Amino acid sequence: QVQLVESGGGLVQPGGSLRLSCAASGTIFTIYGMKWYRQAPGKEREWVAGISSGGSTNYADSVKGRFTISRDNAKKTVYLQMNSLRFEDTAVYYCNLINNWGRGTQVTVSS
Repeated sequence: QVQLVESGGGLVQPGGSLRLSCAASGTIFTIYGMKWYRQAPGKEREWVAGISSGGSTNYADSVKGRFTISRDNAKKTVYLQMNSLRFEDTAVYYCNLINNWGRGTQVTVSS
């Protein structure tokens, strides 16, 4: 059974940074692509970034140039480095592996 556990969320001021982590268990991590999604209050869940098994990355336009997704296969962990955070980045962030989801980690950008 695949388990995904996100961590690293918190409260940060606009312009600040956070690094989210998603630890995977119960799967052969290296063969799968991973994705980050987010869901803001009152809005639908939206895709943020993805990384393939080979390390290729892609990003939503809203975060391109500010967020960086990476993975450490030895630790079975995917990361999301978030810089230059904006109010509109406030959301619960989820990691995804195929049809498996974590419980999410809250990111709040507020002054």
